[in-house]
Amino acid sequence: MSAEAVLLEAAEVRKAYGPTEALDCANLRVRAGEIVALMGPSGAGKSTLLHCLAGIVRPDAGTVRYQGADLAALSDRGRSALRRTDFGFVFQFGQLVPELTCLENVALPMRLNGERSRPAAERAREMLAELDLTDVAAKRPGEVSGGQGQRVAVARALVTRPRVVFADEPTGALDSLSGEQVMQLLTAAARERNTAVVLVTHEARVAAYSDREVVVRDGRTRELEATR
Repeated sequence: MSAEAVLLEAAEVRKAYGPTEALDCANLRVRAGEIVALMGPSGAGKSTLLHCLAGIVRPDAGTVRYQGADLAALSDRGRSALRRTDFGFVFQFGQLVPELTCLENVALPMRLNGERSRPAAERAREMLAELDLTDVAAKRPGEVSGGQGQRVAVARALVTRPRVVFADEPTGALDSLSGEQVMQLLTAAARERNTAVVLVTHEARVAAYSDREVVVRDGRTRELEATR
């Protein structure tokens, strides 16, 4: 992979929580528009690596670079700004705000970034329509199914047109059918937008949607043969 093609890179990343070493010289490169699955057993360091890549957690050693810039060199405000604009997130349980409607949840990243209410709502409505979710716009998360809620979370992750989406076990709380629908939606939408996806999963059927699989075990990374 040429250096020019790399959008996001972790190099020799180490991270420990007290005496527990979560990452030990982990390495990863991600290109624009590429879907990469991080696989491995529970406690292997997958989520820690994802959080380092997203600038949520600072590594103890090594570097994480986004578009060539070292995330550790950015201020907390600078990293937070990236997470509102360039980065999108989908979590295992969606983490939608229960007091807000689905439309308001999708508009939330734009509102947090200073966008006015009306244009943010218009863009959120367009995003829901693109993902065939118009019928849940006025409902609150507690009024929709788990699969619908997770699809709303995908809409929220994509609404700012991010360069990278981080998905941490996005189907882990769903049945097989709903999980397949979420992954089809996420991967198709990302490919249409040339958005990179870094996906944490322990399920082979979910990893099958990726372009590459990287195994994380004992805090180290090992790339598998290309899945496509």
